[in-house]
Amino acid sequence: MQKLARRRFIGQTAMAAIAAGGMTTPFIRSVRAGESEANDKVRLGVIGCGGMGQGDLRTFFLNPEVDCAVVCDVDDAHIANGVAICGEKQRRKPDTVKDFRRVLDRKDIDIVLIATPDHWHAIPTVMACQAGKDVYVEKPLAKTIDEGRAMTEAAKRHNRVVQMGSHWRSCAHIIEATDLIKSGKLGKVSMARGWAYLDWLPSIGHVADRPAPAGVDYDMWLGPAPKRPFNQNRFHFNFRWFWDYAGGLMTDWGVHLINMLEMGLPADAPKSVSSCGGKFTLDDDSETPDSQVTVYEFPTYQLVWEHRAGLNNGLNGRSWGVEWNGTEATIILNDAGWEIITEKTRANLESAKKPGSGDPRPAHVRNFLDCVKSRQQPALNLEVAQRVTTLAHLGNIAYRTGHKIVWDGVAEKVMGDHEADKLVGVKYRHPWHLDYSRRGTGA
Repeated sequence: MQKLARRRFIGQTAMAAIAAGGMTTPFIRSVRAGESEANDKVRLGVIGCGGMGQGDLRTFFLNPEVDCAVVCDVDDAHIANGVAICGEKQRRKPDTVKDFRRVLDRKDIDIVLIATPDHWHAIPTVMACQAGKDVYVEKPLAKTIDEGRAMTEAAKRHNRVVQMGSHWRSCAHIIEATDLIKSGKLGKVSMARGWAYLDWLPSIGHVADRPAPAGVDYDMWLGPAPKRPFNQNRFHFNFRWFWDYAGGLMTDWGVHLINMLEMGLPADAPKSVSSCGGKFTLDDDSETPDSQVTVYEFPTYQLVWEHRAGLNNGLNGRSWGVEWNGTEATIILNDAGWEIITEKTRANLESAKKPGSGDPRPAHVRNFLDCVKSRQQPALNLEVAQRVTTLAHLGNIAYRTGHKIVWDGVAEKVMGDHEADKLVGVKYRHPWHLDYSRRGTGA
């Protein structure tokens, strides 16, 4: 398998895959008497226009009914990139703001794309639901389990359509493989595994604090996170490797691949989670582990996640992938396709290889837009998104405490371990707070 670049994984080549994905009929809102054709548009507000936001914006523009009315980011350079993308796709130049609340105040916005750092997913999503907007929010759902639950509650209370942007939930060949697993033809599945070995992920080195760049509202970028001096290593993209803002590779790639695995498995909560790892490869400022193995015990199967930064030789000859081990056969899958490897003593299936189906992001965005029209739940609605993101967070909670944790999936509580249970919630910096939080978010 060829070396995997991040831009390939997140699907920057969306246009090439549109034919393979099979777009459905575009969502065009009904036009009230006397309104112009321009009002057929679905008006988008972008909150967060860095690398993921720009890729998502381009994918939204594959749908002719989408019109971007406003681009919001705390960095002028990101705003300029978003405006340039809009200039390629529409005649109208979008408005620009740095405060996401000005996006939500607008009556002409139908849907909101939230592609901020993880610590800024919850508040804008909850407030967007309260403002009557439908939301496409990037993965992981939130920085903590409690934030994800508050987002889920907001979507439910305000009857909003909210999709999490782990686009593999809409990938044709993953759906085909997991439908086969759920049919029972793989036999009893007792083990599932996901892995990511990422040699393209370099050390971020050691960087001194300095003033924030011109054009950046750094205090707004921090938002509810603790007040700290500006450091480039904690900023764009690299925020992923610091506990104040995110959860490292466990929540960055783990959410994607655990999402894939759970598509073929019963929707149970884990009984227990254990995790170990550390910084064994990289010598730099990052806090989250570059090497980690997490084991989940479910009622009828085990799930194992592992990641390694700086290495490429992953399991089964693949730098990243997932597998399900059944009594009849094993399925191994990644973006290149999937294969069935039958057990030697079984004859109900034949070993086979299947090709991949291209970038799934266009289909995932299309599913969201169709559900905005129909008011049906999207493929990765927040109940499902909360479940798969919670699994990743539990891996980090077990790692950070060094404890095997016992999980109550109904109460969303770590049993008998106050230290671990505190990490289910989060404290926010004044004056930020999160409505519908079960744990409270005040500083």
